[in-house]
Amino acid sequence: MIQLAWRQFRAQAVVAFGLLAAIAVALAVTGPQLVHLYDASVVPCAANNDCAAAEAVLTGRFRLLQGLGTVLVIVPGLAGVFWGAPLLARELETGTYKLTWTQSVTRKRWLGVKLALVGLSSIAVAGLLSLMLTWWSSPIDRVNDDPFGLFDERGIVPLGYAAFAFALGVAAGMLLRRTVPAMVTTLAVFAGVRTAIDVWVRPRLLATSQVISKLQMPAGNGAGNVTPPGPGDWVISDLTVDGTGKVIGQDGTVDFGGGRYGIGISVSDGRASVPGAGACPNKFPAGSLFHGANAGPPPGMSQAVQECYARLDIRQVLTYQPTSHYWPLQWYELAIFTGLALVLAGATFVWLRRRFA
Repeated sequence: MIQLAWRQFRAQAVVAFGLLAAIAVALAVTGPQLVHLYDASVVPCAANNDCAAAEAVLTGRFRLLQGLGTVLVIVPGLAGVFWGAPLLARELETGTYKLTWTQSVTRKRWLGVKLALVGLSSIAVAGLLSLMLTWWSSPIDRVNDDPFGLFDERGIVPLGYAAFAFALGVAAGMLLRRTVPAMVTTLAVFAGVRTAIDVWVRPRLLATSQVISKLQMPAGNGAGNVTPPGPGDWVISDLTVDGTGKVIGQDGTVDFGGGRYGIGISVSDGRASVPGAGACPNKFPAGSLFHGANAGPPPGMSQAVQECYARLDIRQVLTYQPTSHYWPLQWYELAIFTGLALVLAGATFVWLRRRFA
């Protein structure tokens, strides 16, 4: 049975691992060049006062290879669609499974061998690609200092994505028994689950931290001054609240024009108000809000706005996941997707026994 399963999967495996080998060669050749460029230009840039230029040169190198991170995001889904979904659906649709079962091969062994051979190959492709990209991109990632921005493209979570996508495809093929509907279903469900985890689950897997500060008025229009305590922290929300804790704005912005996310300041006859928070208790400079289309606030306006924020007790509340939670979140998410994959694999065995009893 193992030999038969390998003959059926051999062509796909050769193509996939051949491409992986080609990528490995390209990364092995260019990786040391990135490390050398980082050590030669970025490391001493602070002393030369030209870090922006040095970092731009580094991040601008090998753009095509940097794009492999985007490829890694879709690789698990492709494995589920093109390897998982047809694995059983094609045989159930054409009836070729009957021939295998008449050759002294039990149904459980037939399914178990297919799951192990193709499933482990899917996980291996995603895992090796992630490992290579994580190593190769380390100099660029140190410069960008945004580990959570590339959470899906680094570390160990791609292994869980690949396991889940493959098991999902196999389960869809068992239920639908038709290849194309199983492929479409796998893609839709995989994308939906990934989105739900990214948006609602991952930010809440570990307790978040908060920074609460009085909202500060910059020299002109712009964002507030609250930043996470550490570089690379993942900002979950950046809200502006009044003295009662009611949210009156997002992103901690100071927006005289009352933009979508800002805290609009309305000024009339030397009086001002903050929508959602009430009237400012202090006087404002008379005259127009701006001297010109590209000009900043008139003299004394910034001080008046700052005094208004202080008297209304307007604060900025920043909620974030610290960088120290990066690897725990990687392990938690890997466990979630691996658990889902095991549940789907177990359900496929149960459906096989019940449908073909």
